[in-house]
Amino acid sequence: MPVVSSVELSSRRQEILDGARRCFAEHGYEGATVRRLEEATGKSRGAIFHHFGDKENLFLALAREDAARMAEVVADNGLVEVMHDMLAHPERYDWLSTRLEISKMLRTDPSFRARWQEHQQVLDDAVRARLRGNLSKGGLRNDVEVDVLHTYLETVLDGFITRIASGASTKDLSAVLHLVEDSVRKH
Repeated sequence: MPVVSSVELSSRRQEILDGARRCFAEHGYEGATVRRLEEATGKSRGAIFHHFGDKENLFLALAREDAARMAEVVADNGLVEVMHDMLAHPERYDWLSTRLEISKMLRTDPSFRARWQEHQQVLDDAVRARLRGNLSKGGLRNDVEVDVLHTYLETVLDGFITRIASGASTKDLSAVLHLVEDSVRKH
């Protein structure tokens, strides 16, 4: 059996993630069957599950990857900028159309909820750090606790993703994001 380099394994893993992202975007979580994942990734079931174990782990790997990417944007520019990026580059976030299915799983599957929250922690930490930094610089309103502002922004993000995923008009969303950003700033 030939030895595969770590670079090649990493490349295969990324190809699987890229294909799976497209498959979840097109078919949703439940509709992304193993057969469809094989077609979308160009990899066999064995290759997919060698890297990720099962469909849930593959899905959570996408969640972790996106949370890390969003956390980088948050660290430099804040969570509202992530939402602006979603408007500017919807193809990067199209798999999040599964959010409605995720909400159901978060409500009904405690194991999935714990694993999802673990993968989203990097984003939550980045948002809280950004808010605390802005508070210490005097740029954030100080009449509301940072945790409340975090929950507010997280709620806006959830609604924002749901609106985009439902196919509703995004025409006014940029103006809405400016309103949200203004609402957390100190005046």
